[in-house]
Amino acid sequence: MSNGQWYPPEWPARIRALASGELTAVTPRRAATVMLLRDDASGQDAPGPAVHMLRRRTSMAFAGGAYAYPGGGVDPRDDDHLVRWAGPSLETWAGRLGVGTAAEAQAVVCAAVRETYEEAGVLLAGPTADTVVSDTTGADWEADREALVARELSFAGFLDRRGLVLRSDLLAAWARWITPAFEPRRYDTWFFVAALPEGQRTRNASTEADRTVWIRPGDAADGYDKGELLMMPPTVATLRALRPYGTAAEALEAADSQNLAPVLAEARMEGDELVLSWPGHEEFTKHVPAAHDTDGTTA
Repeated sequence: MSNGQWYPPEWPARIRALASGELTAVTPRRAATVMLLRDDASGQDAPGPAVHMLRRRTSMAFAGGAYAYPGGGVDPRDDDHLVRWAGPSLETWAGRLGVGTAAEAQAVVCAAVRETYEEAGVLLAGPTADTVVSDTTGADWEADREALVARELSFAGFLDRRGLVLRSDLLAAWARWITPAFEPRRYDTWFFVAALPEGQRTRNASTEADRTVWIRPGDAADGYDKGELLMMPPTVATLRALRPYGTAAEALEAADSQNLAPVLAEARMEGDELVLSWPGHEEFTKHVPAAHDTDGTTA
């Protein structure tokens, strides 16, 4: 491939099966992912904040070796009861996210904050509405984090137990992408942006990642263009969208102007050729001939 777009070799067969009615699309599961930013203090000339990314282990069945952001599925238990909340109201969040109820909005935002804690060790919550915890290290914090990962503890329950306020004002919604209908595991994913809280540090706490990096969005996108960094279309698109901003604060301020209309891939047949496209993101369009190599490249 001329770039680092992750492209599973089984996609053409699944697309044909969906088109012929042999495959039934599964309902996408709600999910959230966070583009965690920090202003670079390295003294380099290139402007812009760095974004925290993890590389999925090559052994993973889905997108192995691809770079992504911390994220994962919504826990339905986080719909259960109101958590201590700072920032825009749940009704405001529901409108921004395009969901029907305040409870759904709470669950999506909880997923964003929880996954950032589970996979990066960063917690966007504090004892009061204008504070953030400064240290999440220690055996008791790790025990809670592992309980969250194992789904033995809901995030709402974790916040209640610790007496913490969820700082939704530290997050901003940026984009929304839905996994194509021909995929066996589908997600309706909201992409958020947040700045690394002062005093906190990231770490690779994910069992699904073999490394993490802080990298400028433009550098990461360039690595994809050169075929050096493997990524999925939503990752590349959000990196390109972050590129113009000189600081994390500028990116957060710009989030309200971002379009949250869901992006869903479309597949069609043109003769013997499959055409796969993401509306509004023409760079990811793929033309797949009938003869298709097993390594994901076209013949």
